Amino acid sequence: MSRWKELPGSLDPRVRQLAVQMRRIKDHSGLGLEALAGRTGYSRASWDRYLNGRAIPPRQAVKALARACDIDPDRLLALHEVALAADAGGEVRADPVGETEAGPEAGSDAGADSGPDSGPDDQGRVRGRGRRMRGAVLAAVVVVAAVTVLLVTAPWDGGRERTGGRPAPADAMASAAPTGTPTGAFVYRAGKDYPCTVHRAGDGLLYAGYSGTRAGLIGMGSTQWPVVEAQCLLRHHGLSPGIADGNFGARTEHAVEQLQGRAHLRVDGIVGEDTWGVLRK
Repeated sequence: MSRWKELPGSLDPRVRQLAVQMRRIKDHSGLGLEALAGRTGYSRASWDRYLNGRAIPPRQAVKALARACDIDPDRLLALHEVALAADAGGEVRADPVGETEAGPEAGSDAGADSGPDSGPDDQGRVRGRGRRMRGAVLAAVVVVAAVTVLLVTAPWDGGRERTGGRPAPADAMASAAPTGTPTGAFVYRAGKDYPCTVHRAGDGLLYAGYSGTRAGLIGMGSTQWPVVEAQCLLRHHGLSPGIADGNFGARTEHAVEQLQGRAHLRVDGIVGEDTWGVLRK
């Protein structure tokens, strides 16, 4: 598992969320920065900026990352729109195009339209571009409202299965969920230790009643119901993730790594399909 630099503390949480999810996807793919640059056409230096929170990638770079890592781009693009809206006028520069392997940072004439010698046509283009930018920001604000639940409950699930809240495909969950388990969007409460009552359901798998996912991807920094589920199942398997509070921190990561080592899986501290398979046995 890559050991990333800590993201800047001043980052807006929604910009941070995008960077965390891109890191997680990149790590899960097994690609290094050089390989990622080769597959996407965006340089290693660009990916270093994007993944370390120094710049927001252009939309095309996000799509290229999704293609390179063989995942559905829709959720990641939604996070990207939210990050752009959140950072409008903020501290992190949004790369308009990004640096590609074919040449230096695009936009060598970026200031040409606004220079002192700009003519009326150039100034008109600048005003038109400003109107388009304002329209794009307004559209992104609408996306913020639409995907707020996504940010809180399902930072990333690989596009295969909904992991936020209490999922629907739960014939097993209906019999497994402990009475009084909260429903709806997850809200982290420091010090809250959710009860862990693990049952083996009709499908032969273990459930704690907080999520029925078998493939959702969670890792360091995730705060959602599937994290509570994983923490309860880790306890059931004799490991110590700390309290079952839904916050995937260092103790939970260490417990996951112990489980993965014991099961002869890749030890990366990330709960994905294979690790869920072991947790639910």
